[in-house]
Amino acid sequence: MAEEGPGEKTHAPTAKRLKEAAENGDVLRSRDLGVAVTMLLAAAFLRTGGPWILDGLSRVMRMGFAWDRATIEDFNPARMASTALWLTAPPVLVLGLLMAVMAVITQLGPSPGGRFMMSNVAPKFSRLNPMSGFKRMFGANGWIEVGKGLLKLVLLGSIAWFWAGSRIAPMLELGAVGLAGQLNFAWDALTSLLFQLSGGLILIALFDFPVQWIRRMRRLRMSLEEIKEENKQQEGSPEAKGAQKRRQRQIAMGAIATAMAKAQFVVTNPTHFAVALTYDPAAAAAPFVVAKGRGEKALAIRELAAERALPCLEFPGLARAIYYTTREQQMIREELYIAVAAVLSFVYALKRGEHRPAPTIEVPADLRFDGDGRPDPTNDYDPFATP
Repeated sequence: MAEEGPGEKTHAPTAKRLKEAAENGDVLRSRDLGVAVTMLLAAAFLRTGGPWILDGLSRVMRMGFAWDRATIEDFNPARMASTALWLTAPPVLVLGLLMAVMAVITQLGPSPGGRFMMSNVAPKFSRLNPMSGFKRMFGANGWIEVGKGLLKLVLLGSIAWFWAGSRIAPMLELGAVGLAGQLNFAWDALTSLLFQLSGGLILIALFDFPVQWIRRMRRLRMSLEEIKEENKQQEGSPEAKGAQKRRQRQIAMGAIATAMAKAQFVVTNPTHFAVALTYDPAAAAAPFVVAKGRGEKALAIRELAAERALPCLEFPGLARAIYYTTREQQMIREELYIAVAAVLSFVYALKRGEHRPAPTIEVPADLRFDGDGRPDPTNDYDPFATP
């Protein structure tokens, strides 16, 4: 099995690619669906709004064939044309507006995020290239369009044939009815033909819509390199993320540098949490927190501790207990006196040059927390830490 090349576009488009394509006017659209829906709307409007349209037309005809002396003496073609336009234009404008709105909905509705692009309306002179035209005609898309055209011809031609066959006998009897009956027959025949043709176009659209979906997905396929580049842009390159972290750490270091001047030792978890403490009997009755942090701030505290050669001890449970129960510049909780006193004694021994094992630290059950600060009485792992 041949391996996929990095530039081969064989992967489905991502959600970001689909969204950008829709914003640029490349949406899932089916011309047959638009034509079918607008024709169906026109047929329904003509069937329900027929009296409105016929009333306007009949008034125009009566006005055009009714001549009297006043009309001849005050003949004004412009006024007659404006009156005829006023009587016939409203239903036509309403129908045109409804069809325009429905056309926009059917073209943009299937692709959320789509929008109108003037660039799609502008003339494309590349379409005048004969070679491009031959490629469109004889390529895969051209054969698809030929197949759709033949399907339309057969289906719509069959519908029109059966429609005409059912109207031949009534048409032969129209001579025996009055003008009103003939007009009603013609109006009913026209609207019924539109309804039947709309049904045929809807059937074609049901076939065309999935074809357009497949063609669009194939057109927007991505290569492995494009997917990697998109992920890199969304998540940020490792270099950019590293630079951002360094900036955050520098900001954090600048903010806590003054407080760290008073620190005597740091308790960590080992990297997610860091708490810097000091003990001065003249200033406070118990050790207090001079700085604390998590994430980048915790790393900044560790770096400052290393610069000042302060002991940095890993006691995860104790670090979380102090972090979640004590604010900066505040004494530790009374329940933590014994644990912190053991750590402080160990720190003094290190400063005297003594080498002894790290103390066993036990955090009270009601002061044990997980990494998110939720109480976790059973979380007392790793009681022996290595300095």
